[in-house]
Amino acid sequence: MPRTTRAAAAALALITTAAGLVACGDDRSGDPDTIRVWSLEDVADRVTATRAIIADFTAATGVNVDLVTVNEDQFPSLVASAAAAGDLPDVIGSVSLSGVQTLAVNELLHPSANDEVVRALGAGTFSPRALELTSGDQGQLAVPSDGWGQLLVYRKDLFAEAGLPVPDSYEAIAAAAAKLHKPNLAGITAATSPSVFTQQTFEHLALANNCQLTDDAGQVVLDSPQCAEAFGFYNDLIKRYSVTGAQDVDTTRATYFAGRAAMLIWSPFILDELAGLRNDARPTCPQCQADPEFLARNSGFVTGIRGPGGSEPAQYGEISSWTVLDGAREDPAKKFVEYFLGDGYERWFGIAPEGRVPVRRGTAEQPDRFLTAWNNAQVGVDSRKRLDDVYGGDMLATLRTSPDTFGRWGLPQGQGELVGAILGELPVPKALGGNRDDGAAAARQAQKEVESIKADLK
Repeated sequence: MPRTTRAAAAALALITTAAGLVACGDDRSGDPDTIRVWSLEDVADRVTATRAIIADFTAATGVNVDLVTVNEDQFPSLVASAAAAGDLPDVIGSVSLSGVQTLAVNELLHPSANDEVVRALGAGTFSPRALELTSGDQGQLAVPSDGWGQLLVYRKDLFAEAGLPVPDSYEAIAAAAAKLHKPNLAGITAATSPSVFTQQTFEHLALANNCQLTDDAGQVVLDSPQCAEAFGFYNDLIKRYSVTGAQDVDTTRATYFAGRAAMLIWSPFILDELAGLRNDARPTCPQCQADPEFLARNSGFVTGIRGPGGSEPAQYGEISSWTVLDGAREDPAKKFVEYFLGDGYERWFGIAPEGRVPVRRGTAEQPDRFLTAWNNAQVGVDSRKRLDDVYGGDMLATLRTSPDTFGRWGLPQGQGELVGAILGELPVPKALGGNRDDGAAAARQAQKEVESIKADLK
């Protein structure tokens, strides 16, 4: 998850200055049969798996690859220094949506090359929404690879006993939280700490009510009636039906895993842990001692949610992409991306399938090839099982189609730089925490702070 701070704004400004240097000074000298690839996937076992795919690519094409793994927190400054030195890579992988927008704003991408990759693979084989979110005025900014969408996880067994419907709207969520909340069982557990996780959690519910960060002209609109309602709804849930104290990515999961919450908002990276396949994060509910898969079997998953101000269900989503940069060795770079979205694709998203829903569904000849492979992929760390063996086809079908309805603040409006900046300063989580009794006041505070951040970016 990108975390761009005002301290990093200087690094991002340096990218803008350096972009001109790249155009006239970056000749990508060196071995013409070698490309340099940066990957923001820097976890050790995933790097090993990536290198194995690259080895097969080299064997198939004769193109050598110099792989450099990059920590996401250091990405802005590393791009800035590489741009200034005329030493950018040919391809960058595992780039977030806001990361793509930042590179695009600073004219470091090669949209025509990325467009050619999409056309070579077949635009019709991709999720239309994924292509839309990775495009801009210049064309195809990146080639979308996989995505994950925020989920509302709920206890199906408790909902059935109480005669409650699926919590897929503000009304249904509030009614369920009120009815199920009691001593030793929170109606819902959701993030409250000033963190990116809280930002993502709130944005998920805000999008449901058509609360947007900016309008199409780029003006901040967090003080809209829809946003005031979203802030009020979120804070009311936390104040009346959640657990006490600051809640973060670890404590919310622990509360649900202990059987002490009826609902939880989290990412699909929880799927392997929920099934008891990770020793460092195992369910601890009373029933889980004898049956590690109790919670997995008794949990339901909601993707899109609708608020009273929303016209259709919405879901916060992140898409990870490969992108060819301006000045790259174009032919081998395009071949590389095509391979990772083609022959190497199943192994690529299979590295962590619980959080990597393929946004390329299949090929022209086999339209559902990659979705089927994802269904059959194994998840887990200390133990491994197939996704469909744990969760069944209906739930996986819901997750597979969720990228088609992903939403994000600011990105469709071309405000990628602002999105990165607020993920550094976190004005929205701070406004939530500082105005627990007044949604309109929280919206006004967020509006003021985001306007200030936007002004500093000019």
